[in-house]
Amino acid sequence: MTIHIQKIGPTEIEAESFRIIEEELGSHDFDPSTFKVVQRVIHATGDFSFADTMRFHPDAIERAVQLIQDGCNILSDVNMVAAGISKGMLADFGGSVKCLVADTKIAELAKKEGKTRSEVAIEQGINNVGILAIGNAPTALLKAMDCLATMKPEDRPVVIGVPVGFVNAAESKALLFEKEYPFITSLGRKGGSPVAAAITNALIRLAVQKSNG
Repeated sequence: MTIHIQKIGPTEIEAESFRIIEEELGSHDFDPSTFKVVQRVIHATGDFSFADTMRFHPDAIERAVQLIQDGCNILSDVNMVAAGISKGMLADFGGSVKCLVADTKIAELAKKEGKTRSEVAIEQGINNVGILAIGNAPTALLKAMDCLATMKPEDRPVVIGVPVGFVNAAESKALLFEKEYPFITSLGRKGGSPVAAAITNALIRLAVQKSNG
């Protein structure tokens, strides 16, 4: 087998990757902003099936972009999601990323209440954030939906809910898909921290693009 390595400069790799994704995906019904999100998820995963499984509340992207521009904070369920988010660009708007899952008090409370740390971290950190980025724990997404049910509509964050796995991952995302508040999800078992971070980064870049006119 002959393997051909493409010669390309380091600054051109991402743009070339996006070009390949657009070419191979072919015709689609995504509007430009939604396509940017889907494209970045495919870029992060190498998996074109996300073009079929991703679901967007009609107001999710516009609402998330506005919140980012307003300097909102982002809460993630695990540190892997937080690590993948473009904090510098978010900070330019005044926002920051937080994840409480490694906090010793969260661990103690989770053990005491028989819950996962991610679940308790969302429960304790959900107030005063604009976006939830959940990529790992279905329990965190289920807890987030419980919390949002008691919040005023104007206080509810946009939910990026894409946990991965075999136990309640697909089910939790199916429940999110039925909600009336803004969300972005991917149906089925696939998801994960790279997907949650990719969606969040796409939204941050859309906010930058909008701010720059």
